[in-house]
Formats: sequence, structure tokens, C-alpha cells
Amino acid sequence: MGSIPVLSPSRRVRRTPFSPGVEAAGVKGYTVYNHTLLPTLFRSVEEDYRHLKSAVQVWDVSCERQVRLKGPQARALLDVLTPRNIKVLTPSRCVYVPFADRHGRILNDPVALQIGDDEYWASIADSDLALWVAGVAAAAGFDCEVDEPDVAPLAIQGPLSDDLAARVFGDEVRGLRHFGCGRFAFQGTQLLVARSGYSKQGGFEIYVEGDDIAMPLWSALFEAGADLDVRAGCPNLIERVEGGLLSYGNDMTRENTPLECGLGRFMNRSALEGCYGGRAIAAEMVAGPARMIRALAIDGSVPGCDRAWPIWSGDRRVGQVTSAAWSPDFGTSVAIAMIDRDHWDAGSELDVETPDGTRRGTVRDSFWI
Repeated sequence: MGSIPVLSPSRRVRRTPFSPGVEAAGVKGYTVYNHTLLPTLFRSVEEDYRHLKSAVQVWDVSCERQVRLKGPQARALLDVLTPRNIKVLTPSRCVYVPFADRHGRILNDPVALQIGDDEYWASIADSDLALWVAGVAAAAGFDCEVDEPDVAPLAIQGPLSDDLAARVFGDEVRGLRHFGCGRFAFQGTQLLVARSGYSKQGGFEIYVEGDDIAMPLWSALFEAGADLDVRAGCPNLIERVEGGLLSYGNDMTRENTPLECGLGRFMNRSALEGCYGGRAIAAEMVAGPARMIRALAIDGSVPGCDRAWPIWSGDRRVGQVTSAAWSPDFGTSVAIAMIDRDHWDAGSELDVETPDGTRRGTVRDSFWI
């Protein structure tokens, strides 16, 4: 296998307000996510993984761009974009809200936040969702503006996250429940902080508006967390797969439905009546999905998964692996796979076609953490 070319800088790929801190911390790898740099590696995948599980990290996740809906009909527009009931969405609680197209296929899986009476943000995964939302708003005549505000999220993740956040924002931040959010003061600025993030280790996401406060916040977190062994970090492949955290564009795409992605618990039958894709999703609920995301243990160590690996039962292709990594803690290769209904039962043994040869895979009833 040849070497991977280095990413060439361009104005089409956005730096972030935290890029100086990321670079000073010794970032070794990036990917491009929403046209924005997202760090992928600092020391090594395994060393970053061990540290994430034992201490606390600060992540530049400015790539989680915000799609802003603002106007008298902003909430009504959000309501028709997702099959989830958003009645629980309040200024103090954010909500995971998958978006679907008119065929019931998933477009994105953002977190929605209520910023004011007529303003909502969708903190999106990697796709140009703003174009879809603006198109729906214009075509259906909603009295609502759609744009992308200047907001750069910064995450605190790891088992010592509460301690670090409390040192910077005060002990009140410890009281946030899962997906709870609120405004907390930092150097005279009220920052929106949510108990959320792209790991299973717990933590917070801070929505930083504008560039001026970004690096002062970054520096304050590192100064406050020196004795906690705080480090710069990023979403970790091993930990993500162990926890079954799906990556839009990898584990699910517009070819999939929310039910295939295991998101049925976020679907609400009353919400389906008025949302895009509602009829298709309701019909799939009755018939059941033809395939679904499953956890898959693969024998032995595996290489990086930069393309889908076919899964076979005999001479029949029955699915594909979309993310995989060797797990030091569980002593197996962990994988996220999309598997056909007849073969997705826990305990099913299948053949996985990896770049290093065919490996035995065993379907699990749940992810590892």
C-alpha cells in the first residue's frame, strides 16, 4: 500500500479560531469536515485513546458548523425537518434530531439548540445541510432566515471533564444533566455550554461565538487543567467504535434510513405526520428495516478502514463494515457494520473481506461501551 498524500492547504478548507493552539499542541493529522480542519491525531491513536479514557482532553470541533434558523416560524421549520418530536427542546435542553429527505433517507444527524424565542441552531455532522434547510424554507414559504453563524464549538471530554469545566466556569456547570445546556460566564462573556460530545467518556461542548474569546478560552482550560494532565485531543477512532458512535458519511449516508441506522428510538409517530420523509419512515416502521447497524467483533488486528469492507455469508454479500479498529481494552477488532436482516442476530458468524484478507466476524447484541 502506497503512502497517503499530505493534505494541501487551501482557502476552501477553513482553519479555525483554535488552530494556533492545535498546532502548538503538536497535531499530527487532520481530516476535512464541513470544509473545516478537524484534528485526528496527536501522539498516536492508541496513546490518545488511553489518555481520553483516563484524564481529560480539549477538542477543537469547530467543524461542527451551526445552521441557524431565525424568525417567527423557525420552530415550525425545524419541526418539519425531523421525525423526532421536538417538544422537549428548550433553552436549557438540547436534542438530537435526525433529518430526513422526502424518501425517508437520512441527511444529517445534528443536535438542535434553542437560542431564543425565534432562534434555533442545528449543530451538524459532515454535510451541506444549510442548503437543504434554506431550500425547504424558501419552497414552503416559511418566515425564517437560514444562515451559518460565526460559532466554533470546543469540547471538553474525558472522566475528569467536570473538574476542568468547574475550574473555568464554576461548580454550577456540574449540575448540567445529559444534553442539558446553559450560559456560563468566561471573562465577561456568556458562553453556551452543553453536556454533550462525541465520546462515551462524558464531557461538555462550548459554543464559542466570534474569534476574540477563542484562544483565551483554550489557554484558560490548559492552565486550569495542568494538574489533571489535560491534553489537546480529538474524536478517537477506537473509542468511537467501541461506543457505537456513528459517523455521518462513514457509517451512514443518504443511502440509509434513520431506522437502518438504529435511530428508531428518536422517531415519533405523531411527528411523522408532518415532517419530510414521514410517510416513508412510517411505512418502514411497519415493514421493518431490511438492514441495520450492528456491532461486529472481528478476529485479529485489522488495518485502517478507509473504504467499505464487504461482509459475506457463504457466497452471498450480506453487509459491509464501515468503521473498524483494534481495541486494546477488549482484545479484539471492534467494528460498526450495516448487516442484512437475515444475518444481523447476535452470535451470527460472517466473513469480512479486509485489505489483509478474509477474517471471521461475530455479530454482537450491543456495542462495547
